[in-house]
Amino acid sequence: MTVLLIQSQYPSDGMAPSPFEGAVAEGRVRPVRELSLHKEDFEAISGLITTMHLDQIGFRRFADAVTAFLSGGGRWIFNGHMLRPPIGGLGLYRRLESPKRGDFALSRLCRHPIFDGIDQKTLETNHGVAGFYGRGYNPLPDEAVAINGIGPDNHPIDWVWQRPEGGAILSHAGNEFWGCGDDAATKQRLADRAVAWAGGELAT
Repeated sequence: MTVLLIQSQYPSDGMAPSPFEGAVAEGRVRPVRELSLHKEDFEAISGLITTMHLDQIGFRRFADAVTAFLSGGGRWIFNGHMLRPPIGGLGLYRRLESPKRGDFALSRLCRHPIFDGIDQKTLETNHGVAGFYGRGYNPLPDEAVAINGIGPDNHPIDWVWQRPEGGAILSHAGNEFWGCGDDAATKQRLADRAVAWAGGELAT
């Protein structure tokens, strides 16, 4: 399996983000600079990972390629605020209004192999500061399943959608979830599982 990792920022060392270095070395992940992306990059891959910094306006030029990739059974992990959906069925990001600390509380709503065995509460803060995991949510598409909720109303900050046309999307409405929390081992575990899920090695 090969997972396409779209790099929308340039790391200082010019390499893939550190949590993915092992998977890149193994040939399981192929990083591509967003500015160098071509529609052919979406061919012969099993998974796609995009980050909070994706240029969603520019990415829409690959709408047909993304649709074909998903319809062929591919899996996409989307991090960030859904503002310019490249495919149908996706709603626009909704931010929390005047949030307080309690509004950033996280709850597990449904079991998912990426988050199995991980206490979601440990991802609420970075160095004691809350809000990095997310400050809103991307609305659930029809028949999508909420994984993690945020705030007392359990808004679906993380969800997975099995598209009726084929393929699956896992949405996280914030900074990359494998960068949240203070435990390095947990961060690496989340990154490894993200690659495994996108590559079809874990159940949806």
